Amino acid sequence: MNEEDVVSNKVDFTGVQWKSVEWTNLCLLYLRAHESRTPSPILGDHVAAQDIDRIEYDFERMHRVLHPDINQFMVALRSAQFDAWVGQYLDRHPEATVLHLGCGLHSRALRMARPGGAWFDVDLPNVIALRRELHSESPSYRMIGSSVTDPRWIDELPTGGPVLIVAEGLLMYLTPREVAELLHRVLDRYDSGELIADLLSPWGPRMSRVFTRGLIKWGTRDGGEITRWEPRLTAVDSSPIMAGFQRIPLPRQRLLYRAQHALPALRNYDRIYRYTF
Repeated sequence: MNEEDVVSNKVDFTGVQWKSVEWTNLCLLYLRAHESRTPSPILGDHVAAQDIDRIEYDFERMHRVLHPDINQFMVALRSAQFDAWVGQYLDRHPEATVLHLGCGLHSRALRMARPGGAWFDVDLPNVIALRRELHSESPSYRMIGSSVTDPRWIDELPTGGPVLIVAEGLLMYLTPREVAELLHRVLDRYDSGELIADLLSPWGPRMSRVFTRGLIKWGTRDGGEITRWEPRLTAVDSSPIMAGFQRIPLPRQRLLYRAQHALPALRNYDRIYRYTF
């Protein structure tokens, strides 16, 4: 996309309220875009960079709040690990249905969807409304505006075949009962598949009560709660989101992440788990 195209396709996000759900997703988009412009990026989400170039918003203020020179790599490391496992599954099952739950403004569908498959991005209606300002649907790509806890959105999905469920930065905000019911409904609809989700340690809800008014509902030491709530799932892999810190191209930031990775409490605070059924 050239500069003239960017100007002619500008979208106005100035109405996004400070610290709203939409604002949080816009922050993550900004961090992914910022990381794509570093030397030797880890995630290299150039679609995010194009999206940011099109959006009218006070990004100077956001930049001051986010400290992207440090925080961009936490976002990039997590998303890159998700991308790696998503890619591995879709290489084996290109015809699979992908459910990206709590998709936010992530560009994963545009970068990773395979011909022959179907991809559904699911998030709250106000978040999906922002997505529709940036991207369009196609016969194989749909956006669904709904809380994932509302059982009705699942009626829009196909049935049978393999499914890949992607939940990045989502399940910790749901109650255990809501997680269990969501997984039951999805697994009832498909023949086989995988779930890729990041989960916080037990420190998550404790810290949330202090800093975010209890938004984090639960935490885990080993991801075993998921298999107890939905016995059809089997845990097959896990990784701390800071794995791969060696790839950070900036020496000072790489040293900081290396120090955090060396401390078990910090290394395991947010881990990505992979389950199969």
